[in-house]
Amino acid sequence: MRLDKFICKSTQLTRVEAVARIQGGDVIVNGDVVVVERTQVHEDNHIIFNGQRLQARAFRYLLVHKPVDTICSNIDEAYPSLFSGLGIANTSELHVAGRLDADTTGLVLVTDDGRWSFDIIRPSLACEKVYRVNLSQDINDDATARLKSGVQLQGEARLTLPAKLEIVGPKEVLLTIIEGKYHQVKRMFAAVGNRVIGLHRERVGAVTLDIEEGQWRYLTADEVNAFISKANSTDE
Repeated sequence: MRLDKFICKSTQLTRVEAVARIQGGDVIVNGDVVVVERTQVHEDNHIIFNGQRLQARAFRYLLVHKPVDTICSNIDEAYPSLFSGLGIANTSELHVAGRLDADTTGLVLVTDDGRWSFDIIRPSLACEKVYRVNLSQDINDDATARLKSGVQLQGEARLTLPAKLEIVGPKEVLLTIIEGKYHQVKRMFAAVGNRVIGLHRERVGAVTLDIEEGQWRYLTADEVNAFISKANSTDE
């Protein structure tokens, strides 16, 4: 991780304050003064600040039930951040592993472990994402077959990978995909002549949404490790 991020993660300094102290020569890494804040360091490095060795806080892994009209950002913008009012400390250190649009609700995974989140979103891991989709028109057999085999998205050179589709009702389906292209679900249904009017993510990998809207919880060790185990088996 970057040195300035490590300083923030092991002290109460803001990013601006950490950069200033690094550039001022106040940080020693493995015996050498380092003044470049983007220097990559590891948790096992010997990093001294104010005469004391720093230890980064343990990584956090959270599940958040995102409400509508919130954004997957650390700060409020045109819409409020999904963290607003949740009482989560040091949200500036966190990031979302697989963002949702402002008008999309449901399961969001949040962490400060960049390696872990990379394994969730990288295509080779084939991590399943399950969405409950409400449509403007009835889903027909032709659209179902095309979605299951792969559709051509506007601006994309290749078809989407095959999806799983469970019909819940004439205008409601459960869609399972393993990709994460920009606005993918909405674009997939647009490609088959339909329009998404409601979108809700229910599952990512082994983690299923089990809390009320606007709430959050820490992931269990088994949930965290499920992604790590899958990544390791994929890399073998």
